[in-house]
Formats: sequence, C-alpha cells, structure tokens
Amino acid sequence: MNNSDELLKGIMHILTKTHDQEMDCDEVYKVIDQFVDAKVRGEDVSKVMPLVLRHLDLCRDCLEEYEALLRVIEAEEGQE
Repeated sequence: MNNSDELLKGIMHILTKTHDQEMDCDEVYKVIDQFVDAKVRGEDVSKVMPLVLRHLDLCRDCLEEYEALLRVIEAEEGQE
C-alpha cells in the first residue's frame, strides 16, 4: 500500500467516527482541565463529558494535551 492509500484509509477511518455533535479543539481546550479532574475523581467521563472523550479519540493534539495534564495532576497528587 502506498502513502496516498494509507492517507485515504486514515481519512475514511476518521470520517466513520464523526457524529452530528462534535467539539472543536478550542472548545475542548476550554474544558480539558474539568475533564481531567473528573477522570482523576474516578467519574465515568464517557457519561459526564462524552463529546470531549469523542474528540480525544479523533484528535492527537488534544489527546497529547490531555495526557500531559493528567500526568501533572497525578504527579501532584502523588506528592501529597
């Protein structure tokens, strides 16, 4: 499979995961701290903030931001 086939396959995969209601990166960045806090508290984020979770499934940049913030929060809690 060549690069254009891989790219097309990736695009099709993302398109199949899209829904009528979506959040963009700016919207996610505004609430990512609340999402991390909910996750750390053990809340079911798939029920509390499903649109954020869906966006993180599709967006590598936002996922990396979430993971970095989660590591910071968990490290701070470990020091207490």
